[in-house]
Amino acid sequence: YAGIDVGSSATKAVLLAADGRQVAQHVRRSGADLVVASETVLDMALAQIGASRSRLARIVGTGFGRTIVPGAHDTRTEIACHARGAYRHFPMAITVIDVGGQDNKVIRVAEDGRQLGFRMNRKCAAGTGAFLEEIAHRLDVGLGELDVLARQAQNRTVRIGSYCTVFAATEVLSRIRAGAGLPELAYAAFESVAQRVLETANAEGTVVLTGGVAEHSPMLGEILDRKLGAPTLVPPFAQCCG
Repeated sequence: YAGIDVGSSATKAVLLAADGRQVAQHVRRSGADLVVASETVLDMALAQIGASRSRLARIVGTGFGRTIVPGAHDTRTEIACHARGAYRHFPMAITVIDVGGQDNKVIRVAEDGRQLGFRMNRKCAAGTGAFLEEIAHRLDVGLGELDVLARQAQNRTVRIGSYCTVFAATEVLSRIRAGAGLPELAYAAFESVAQRVLETANAEGTVVLTGGVAEHSPMLGEILDRKLGAPTLVPPFAQCCG
């Protein structure tokens, strides 16, 4: 069984065996051709286990580009998929926070797995992976370096207060002129994302983090732990959870 998530930033494919085991996954940037991206991630995942498309019993598409997945037998919203994926790893009442490339989602899931409701932030890239990418660009570092830099911050009181990503980038430049170091600004970027996420909706009870930011930037989870006063949970392969 194949699930293909065509996201605004990355496209992911996950293969499940008939007994539900996750046997392969592949991630790549979505780029400008979403059809090619969805076909590529599927073929790469199949290659990991030496299988052809003829082995697939069913393909389901999700994400904002779910309707263009070639050969998909069905589609589901990313809200439903992240709720189902997180509950599979943590079968209890949970609040799922998914920080994606262009939006974030806060999804409440009941103890029996039912989706109770959700909130999304679509107005601005603040609080998303795109915000972190822009800050990394302004600091002239790779996105993967941002987490490492943030851990080196000695002064963790520096803040990026702008709600708009464009204004935040300008604010970063003014902070640099004022003498703020790269580690402090990297930490401030994660602090800003965490704050924007929590402003989307109340995160009640046990919180599960999904998405690429949760998988590749653990600093976000650590800041949310502090703000929430309780540890957050991160499933394996968090970027592919949905």
